[in-house]
Amino acid sequence: MGAQQVREGFTELYGTAPEGVWAAPGRVNVIGEYTDFNEGFVMPLALPHTAVAAVSRRTDCVLRLHSADIDGPIVELHVDELRPLTDTSWAAYPAGVVWVLRQAGHAITGADLHLSSTVPTGAGLSSSAALEVVTALALNDLYDLGLTRPELARLAQRAENDFVGVPCGVMDQTASACCIEGHALHLDCRDLSIRQIPFDLASQGLALLVVDTRVKHALGDGAYAERREGCEKGARQLGVSHLRDVPYDDLDRALGRLSDERVRRYVRHVVSDDHRVEQVVGLLDAGEVRAIGPVLTQGHVSLRDDLRISCPELDLVVDTANASGALGARMTGGGFGGSAVVLVEASGADTITKAIDEAFAAAGYTAPRVFPAVPSAGARRLS
Repeated sequence: MGAQQVREGFTELYGTAPEGVWAAPGRVNVIGEYTDFNEGFVMPLALPHTAVAAVSRRTDCVLRLHSADIDGPIVELHVDELRPLTDTSWAAYPAGVVWVLRQAGHAITGADLHLSSTVPTGAGLSSSAALEVVTALALNDLYDLGLTRPELARLAQRAENDFVGVPCGVMDQTASACCIEGHALHLDCRDLSIRQIPFDLASQGLALLVVDTRVKHALGDGAYAERREGCEKGARQLGVSHLRDVPYDDLDRALGRLSDERVRRYVRHVVSDDHRVEQVVGLLDAGEVRAIGPVLTQGHVSLRDDLRISCPELDLVVDTANASGALGARMTGGGFGGSAVVLVEASGADTITKAIDEAFAAAGYTAPRVFPAVPSAGARRLS
């Protein structure tokens, strides 16, 4: 749904035109999974798919929320009565942003929001972060808070951590807030420093496909939190604050100090995936774009075997794509379903897409959704 439709929907709902319309994208992560909360490195890019919000301020401390994508009435809340971990609906994401801003001392006195999103839900493409960031940017602008994009990302992360109750890292929100068109974002999750890496695949005759398996995942179901706990346990046992501090060259020695097989697998994945991010950045800097393909596939093997967050559908995408001529492929996002990314020669994209479709049909799986990941702009005001 475009900006004009969302604007018109707001006017129809609330009886007056909104003060503005904003958009924030979903993201796909090229490399670096479960490294963000370990203060490591990630490299996402923003998708063209966005959450769009028409918003106006209120002065009576009422927060009204409506989604064009979900059947249901306007959700009406009072900003003084927002409580963490009490709402499991979509409305918790924008409400959580309001709660976090007020907790940080910003005088948010209410708002009316009408939202619509084209970011696929449950696909590992950060539909929730898009909702959070578009709300944060709109309120930042309307209330003249003066917050920077990285600050908005951190606040949006707090909304998901503390209000919704999902212990995610800061990658998704930073990608949504800070990405720029035609680039991937190299993010250091320790100091939140960012570097925009040119990622113009089309000029190289390449494409990055997103394959949404349509297997829904829910990060609030405990599996994500269990892996985070295991990573934190590994860091404690190795005497470091975060697994980011375990040098890749010392990985074997570090693993030898861990007696818990589960923790050992998690540590191996995180330290090696941090290294893979650095490999990909180095290859892109050198202009060796095709050479990142095998690194992506190595990342999938680690996610499948060490972190154990893949699923048969994701494995089928990766195996079929690589057997059909892809340069590399891996699952992306939180896992247990969701999406994979596949690096292909643009001329072979249709052939590989067809092979994946046929493999899913032969396995009796629901047909996947396949689309190109075009590096797009981060959050912005539309009108």
